[in-house]
Amino acid sequence: MAGQLFIISAASGTGKSTLINELRKRVKDLGYSISHTSRSPRGTENDGVDYYFVDQSAFIKMTEEGAFVEWAKVYGSFYGTSFSSLDKQTSSGLDVLLDIDTQGARNIKKHFESSVLIYMLPPSLEVLEKRLKDRGTDEEQVIKTRMQKALEDIKNCVWYDYVIINDDLEKAVGEVQAVIVSERLRTARRLLHVKTIFGNSLAL
Repeated sequence: MAGQLFIISAASGTGKSTLINELRKRVKDLGYSISHTSRSPRGTENDGVDYYFVDQSAFIKMTEEGAFVEWAKVYGSFYGTSFSSLDKQTSSGLDVLLDIDTQGARNIKKHFESSVLIYMLPPSLEVLEKRLKDRGTDEEQVIKTRMQKALEDIKNCVWYDYVIINDDLEKAVGEVQAVIVSERLRTARRLLHVKTIFGNSLAL
């Protein structure tokens, strides 16, 4: 059976990247979708690990060729998820974790209806603003723009399958792990395993 897609979205500064890194360490058989982006690497980010970094002309060429299941322009840079990066993993039965925004989540859901959408919220807007400032990577005006965007973005959490509040990292990671385990235990995904164990003794 094909693997499941688990999409995690959050406003910038909510702690999504840290949570995802912890999940990848703790959850077995969980792949990760590496997005393409036209922006430059930040800090210790590496090509092929955090993102596939390409220039804007290369990214646009890929969109014209239909390479992306979803793509968007965010804060002046392009981000996209390629069909090949997902198909390669899900076709082998591997569950895949995706770190994408709400616009991308909508597009993924259109192509992969069984995708599980998880939205992560900050404890408060005050905490979110402090986290953005503490990162020390953005100018004051950029932070203001991100806060305005966050207010609009958070409204989208109402159509996600699950909402996680990241007031404590350990608790938030545990809650997302619980979602993944729950989805893996659904009857539709376990049916083949059940038939293998019980054979014709069950009318399945």
